[in-house]
Amino acid sequence: MRDRFLTGLMGYPIAHSAAPAMHEQAATALGVRCHYQLIEVKGAGRDDLRAMLDGVRRLGFAGVNVTFPYKEAVVDLLDELTPDARAIRAVNTIVVDGNRMIGHNTDATGFARAIAPLLTTRPRGAIALIGAGGVGKAIAFALAGLGAGEIRIFDADTDKAAQLAGQVQGGVAFRRIAAAVDGAAGLINATPVGMLPSRDTPVPDALLHPAIWVADAVYTPLWTPLLTAAKARGATVLTGRDLAINAAADAFALFTGMRPPVAVMGNAFDAVMAARYASPA
Repeated sequence: MRDRFLTGLMGYPIAHSAAPAMHEQAATALGVRCHYQLIEVKGAGRDDLRAMLDGVRRLGFAGVNVTFPYKEAVVDLLDELTPDARAIRAVNTIVVDGNRMIGHNTDATGFARAIAPLLTTRPRGAIALIGAGGVGKAIAFALAGLGAGEIRIFDADTDKAAQLAGQVQGGVAFRRIAAAVDGAAGLINATPVGMLPSRDTPVPDALLHPAIWVADAVYTPLWTPLLTAAKARGATVLTGRDLAINAAADAFALFTGMRPPVAVMGNAFDAVMAARYASPA
């Protein structure tokens, strides 16, 4: 059994990530050591990503997470994909197995666990999903797996929205956000809009109301402009906390072969957030 692990995260921007604290403190609680390295590279092309992955392999990483904007770009550079990652065509976790690199998607599994309680306690109905990129794809497949029904997909790239709608059960592409949100029971932001330094919102405040629940995959800050506006209008909200923690826990298990103490990871996440951002009263 290994007692030391080198793992990390590829993406940009990622200096804000809570992942190092979550992974390293989980390892400490299990009596092993983990160094979680941030690999922050802006504008990496295909050759750059290939070189980065080769470095990960050669340096003895157990694996790396992948975040915006590279979750889709790395897919064709890997040796193998799990069935879920192959269907989603997006990867957020890469496990190094000897000389082979295997792509997984723990965004999907993490989001499914995060959203399941909300789906069981709120009225059923259509769900508006904003964003058809790497995170959006994972969330769409997670929703379909939970039997969510109609998934209304909007993306500024209408072709991406249409493609994703054709891949998931219940998927319907929309060309206007207002039409997608109108009459929906829930709304999910799967874009980076609202992630610092952005203070924008992907959905006009006027579309929010008490009868809709609103979730945001962004967790930096935890209270995005979208969630702050939704709460002010009486909507039930779900921050990106549970998605981030669950996805990290699943990745940790893949990297180490050990079940992580999720409570420890949650405490580490909360400490990072408390040191950086304040929640509304």
